[in-house]
Amino acid sequence: MATRIAGQKVLAIVLAGGRGSRLSPLTDERAKPAVPFLGTYRLIDFTLSNLVNSGVQDVWVIEQYLPHGLNDHLSGGRPWDLDRTRGGLVVLPPFSSPENEDGEFSHGNAHALAQHAPLIRQFAPDVLLVLSADHVYRLDYGEVIEAHVKAGASVTMVTTDLKTEQEATRFGNVQAGADGRVRKFAYKPEQPLGRTVTAEVFAYNPAVLLDTLTVLQKGGQALGDYGEELLPALVGRGDAHTFPLSGYWMDVGTIEAYHGAHRDFLDGRGFDLDSPEWPVITASITRPPARIEKGAEVSDSFVCGGAVVAGQVVRSVVAPNAVIERGAVVTDSILQPGAVVRAGAQVMRAIVDQHATVQADAQVGGAGGLTVIGAHAQVQSGAQVGSGLHVPPHRRVRAGQEDRATVKPE
Repeated sequence: MATRIAGQKVLAIVLAGGRGSRLSPLTDERAKPAVPFLGTYRLIDFTLSNLVNSGVQDVWVIEQYLPHGLNDHLSGGRPWDLDRTRGGLVVLPPFSSPENEDGEFSHGNAHALAQHAPLIRQFAPDVLLVLSADHVYRLDYGEVIEAHVKAGASVTMVTTDLKTEQEATRFGNVQAGADGRVRKFAYKPEQPLGRTVTAEVFAYNPAVLLDTLTVLQKGGQALGDYGEELLPALVGRGDAHTFPLSGYWMDVGTIEAYHGAHRDFLDGRGFDLDSPEWPVITASITRPPARIEKGAEVSDSFVCGGAVVAGQVVRSVVAPNAVIERGAVVTDSILQPGAVVRAGAQVMRAIVDQHATVQADAQVGGAGGLTVIGAHAQVQSGAQVGSGLHVPPHRRVRAGQEDRATVKPE
């Protein structure tokens, strides 16, 4: 049975194909939606959990960049009860067709929708939800769908207000009237329209969406992301509406934003992660309890199952199976699954990715910009990786040769 909300047949498409280059090196060997968050979760978990908690059970995930690890995590939809005989989770990889035997990667979100237009028409939804897979928030999509249907909108954009206008240059900017109708839209403008931006959650009238994509393609426009051609065209119709999101929302598409979102949850500014009415669901394996050894000091931190802490941890996230040996100090940092900080090492304002090792007496980070140690990398004994530097995955950093192994991001 197809999902029906407010009497409407609903299909959700989760866009999970982007590389997320601004999160490099965390995304050098994994898709951005598969990046861990708070140790226990992956970024895509928040979108999938919102969907199933909202009662949406027809979910398509469009993949492209490094899909294998993401598919392992999705587990056919089983953790979210989306492994169904009819409907449920469907993974849409890149493909070729009789019309295009060589196939083609999508060149943006709107282009990805156009590529799958025949499948969308065949499904024939009344409402099409289009969602990003890499934002952290909690939202009942049922309320969005009801407002969308009531307004008779071609598109309903979920919006959020940022702290400052300057941040808005990274997003689609929206100005709406008192009735919620979108009056003005600008995509990543140099001069922001204000603090209100799209939260990358859209409810579309499918017929209008697909017809608009067809017209744009016939007109020769490169569809790209939906903020470039698609949304301006729909706003121009005069029937685009907004749905304000009042709670927490964060786009973690940059290293600073990713670290900042972890800080928000450590400081209690996020949302309840274990609400029985709205649980955040993930695919996980059984792990032993975290072990806090005698003499360890842990404050204002999250320590996940399987971790072993014998050193000092301050305002940090310690993911499953991470190890902090005696005499090591980890401050304002994120240790991803399986990361190891050996005795006497110091890690400050840094992200140490999965299975990376900071050897004894090494120093990583400082009071400046965030430092990132890529997956499976090694910072050897006595080496010093300064503030703001990145170490690519699998790289070895030797004492006295740090310049050869580190990268200063642009």
